[in-house]
This record gives sequence, structure tokens and C-alpha cells, in this order.
Amino acid sequence: MLNVALPKGRLGDKVYRLFKAAGYDCAAMEQDDRRLVLTDEKGEMSYLLVKPSDVAIYVEHGAADVGVVGKDVLLEGGSDVYELLDLGFGKCRMAEAAPVGFREDRQRPLRVATKYPAIARRFYAAQSREIEIIKLNGSIELAPLLGLSDVIVDIVETGTTLRQNNLEVTREILPISARFIANKAAMKFKEPAISQLLSRIRTQLSQKEERP
Repeated sequence: MLNVALPKGRLGDKVYRLFKAAGYDCAAMEQDDRRLVLTDEKGEMSYLLVKPSDVAIYVEHGAADVGVVGKDVLLEGGSDVYELLDLGFGKCRMAEAAPVGFREDRQRPLRVATKYPAIARRFYAAQSREIEIIKLNGSIELAPLLGLSDVIVDIVETGTTLRQNNLEVTREILPISARFIANKAAMKFKEPAISQLLSRIRTQLSQKEERP
């Protein structure tokens, strides 16, 4: 049996539909079931429903054999897992944003508000830019509006929230999408099952690409 860590929410629902199309359906997943561990009738797959930011942790430590997680989570957490496939959905971008018309003063450290301090530090270090990180957990767009920070580093999808708060993308950092990951030990001991799952997922993704 493969233990699969699925992120709760829209991404997890989309991933489950992909797995179902690949032949790994689970009736309990389609019912109003509040259990967090759901097993299919054939005993091939056990789905673990976890917080998106925890998926890589469950996989890294072996509580799950495989999982699906955003690239942002992988980069921020530095999890020691195998990244096997870019699923190509959940696409967005990590970007720097600032108030419209903002002019950077390079004579002082740039104040950066973000939920992703590790990603931000690597990005600015590559540019030899001195920064001051302000770690926030929500409402990141508020920080520059109140003078708490100069810029923000956050995930941007449509950019609507930025525009509504008079902010604009000033620098692109990296593209984000959902990734299929595996535990390193599981790749040794459950390689046939993981490879079969991976092959079926690839087939489904390629069929979607071929559809008009």
C-alpha cells in the first residue's frame, strides 16, 4: 500500500481527481467523511489529508511515501525528498511587489515583509542586496501600506489583490507549481508501486495536453 499525503483544499481535490483518473479512486474521498486517513477498497492507496505546508514534512519523515506540494513549500522548507514530477497545475509565481511608484533606496537595507524568509534571503543574497526580513503570516499586502516594509515577497496568481491595494510586481523571483514528491527510503522499498503511479499520472497529464 502507498501512503499519499494530499494537501487539504482545492489543490488536494484537483490532485485526487488526477489520481482517480489514473485508476486510484477511493470512495471515502468522495463522501462527506471527516476522517483524515482514507483507504481505497482495493488496499492499494491510503490518502492522508494534511495542511499544505505540512505535506513535505510527512513525506520526508516517512509518514507518507509520496505527496503533492507546491514548489514554494519545498524551497522554503528545504525538505530532503525526491522531487519526481512537475504536475503543471496550481501555477503561480513568487514575486517582489511594492507600492506603485516606489523607488528603492540602495543606501540602506531593503525592508522585506514575507511569509517566505528563506526564499527571500536566497533571492536577495544572489543580488548582493542587504535586507531586513519582517516575517508575517497573513495580510502581507498591508505591510508596505502602513510603512512596516518597503516591499513584500509573496505568491502572486492574478495580481488582483495587489492592484486593489495599489501595489505592483517589481521583480519576478520564480515560477511555482504543484510537484509530486517521494520519500527517499520509500523509493527503495516501494519503487515498483511508486513508478507505476508516476507512469499513470504522466499518462493522464499527457492526455490532457493532447485534448483540444
